[in-house]
Amino acid sequence: MGPALLVLEDGRIFRGESFGATGQNLGEAVFATGMTGYQETLTDPSYHRQIVVQTAPQIGNTGWNDEDDESARVQVAGYVVRDPARRPSNWRSRRSLGEVLAEQGVVGVAGVDTRAVVRHLRERGAMRAGVFSGDALAADGDLVERVLASPAMEGADLYGAVTTAEPYVVAAEGEARFRVAALDVGIKSNTPRMLAARGVEVHVLPAATPIEQIVDLGVDGFFLSNGPGDPATADGPVALTRAVLERGIPTFGICFGNQILARALGRGTYKMRYGHRGINIPVVEHATGRVAITSQNHGFAVEGEAGERFVTPFGPARVTHTCPNDGCVEGIAGEGFPAFSVQYHPEAAAGPHDAADLFDRFVALMADHPVRDGARPSPTPRAEEPEPAAVEAEAADAAAEDAPEPAAHVAPTEPGTEIDTEPGTETDTETDTEIDTEIDTELDMRIATGVEAGIEAESDERVDGTVHGEPTMLLPQTVAVPGPDADQGVDETIALPRVAPTAESEDDHGESGGRHRLIERDDEEDV
Repeated sequence: MGPALLVLEDGRIFRGESFGATGQNLGEAVFATGMTGYQETLTDPSYHRQIVVQTAPQIGNTGWNDEDDESARVQVAGYVVRDPARRPSNWRSRRSLGEVLAEQGVVGVAGVDTRAVVRHLRERGAMRAGVFSGDALAADGDLVERVLASPAMEGADLYGAVTTAEPYVVAAEGEARFRVAALDVGIKSNTPRMLAARGVEVHVLPAATPIEQIVDLGVDGFFLSNGPGDPATADGPVALTRAVLERGIPTFGICFGNQILARALGRGTYKMRYGHRGINIPVVEHATGRVAITSQNHGFAVEGEAGERFVTPFGPARVTHTCPNDGCVEGIAGEGFPAFSVQYHPEAAAGPHDAADLFDRFVALMADHPVRDGARPSPTPRAEEPEPAAVEAEAADAAAEDAPEPAAHVAPTEPGTEIDTEPGTETDTETDTEIDTEIDTELDMRIATGVEAGIEAESDERVDGTVHGEPTMLLPQTVAVPGPDADQGVDETIALPRVAPTAESEDDHGESGGRHRLIERDDEEDV
């Protein structure tokens, strides 16, 4: 191994040893914080034309496993590591990391203090850089000039360099329930597999696919993939996405696809200081307060604030997710039309699986918004301006639900015949039974909850099956019951009896006894 250099555009130079191929490669210097998943990182098309600095100190321990590739080749322009593994060990490994980099012409630099590099990039931001080794080495000043002459990432139109040349199909596992057109602007291999596992037939299409071809496929949904470069240059995919939305086709986007959908809805994008690149980045979903740990790789973001509602040509939309670290927009969704997207990678290759349910949500969206013949005849109406016919139909349905049930049929009687209306007769039995049931139920509940004269449960046997020696007051518990659509929140609450935790139970189960404490809420509080 000979000497190798990482040269940044601000003149900072880091010296190390040659690793992988020798020569010269130029790109944008960024850092990735994942402790694992280096192979997925290197083959992710979103890293196209970037020089990746790996923060984990030792890289390459598991060698190269062909099953883990996220594309057909290594996508990064250069790779900078502290300590490459000298002897990889994994039962699936076919060759070493260094051998693959050398085969594919990727210049690497090893033995670098990657902590210092990352600290510099955090302070100064991602910037143009070059990796040099072998015959490409020259005077430091000349190398800096080469870096400054290279194109910046801002304004870079790169998705065309990684899109598929020809359409291909990933068959659904089992019965094909839906057909999806996936626009490849840098799609990772695991994404179609995640959809296929849910019964989706995935047609992966080139980035320049016209809307007519998507309509002719008769698809049930449209997917926007991840990808490299500046989303401000993706005018073609943005125009295609608008055409898809006009036809009411359910749409789902991730990463670069989130930015394309945002632009199609009229939002802007901007270059981040150093971006999000790692597999442990938190994201908050505002509707539920749920925090997911996600895999991310992006240097651009969508303009907006947490929970912001905005107007689009297709109806209102909202910022649904943000990153608590810096407030970056991590997801948007239409409120009156079937489209949503996230900035992170729910396919988790590599990374946590917290967000895998987003693929289920996409499948549910297609089920709830069926598209006949691949397209609807007209754009989806705005949510705040529903069509008159829809309003009338909804009002008629509501009136029908509120209408009283028709009276039971009574056979006509002969003139002069008396009708028995005394209590206990057939005509009053149903009413009497309902009243008796309500009284019994109310009495049972009052007894069970200890309301009747402050009754205490004297038995040693607890309701939950545990045994304790002291009497326990039964308290009412309010249980939230989700409605038919979990996304719509809570429909109603039901009061159920609950045993208050005792001191002994707290000792057995920790401070709170492993159970939820009673939380009192005002009746008017929105649950």
